[in-house]
Amino acid sequence: MQELGKGLIVFGIILVGVGLVLTFMNKIPYLGKLPGDILIQRKNFTFYFPIATSILISIVLSLIFWLWSRR
Repeated sequence: MQELGKGLIVFGIILVGVGLVLTFMNKIPYLGKLPGDILIQRKNFTFYFPIATSILISIVLSLIFWLWSRR
């Protein structure tokens, strides 16, 4: 039962972190505007796929979790 509680706490912290990033994303320079992010704009259609941004976030999160697991 304690493991479930700890898991919920960690999930809540991650959820708060994602919420903060989404709230302040406009203030983080270059996030979402990196070279490699795909943006296609047509008359009535916009397609945005942030490949480079996703890779960068994945690397940062992997490093954070790797450092945390070594603790």
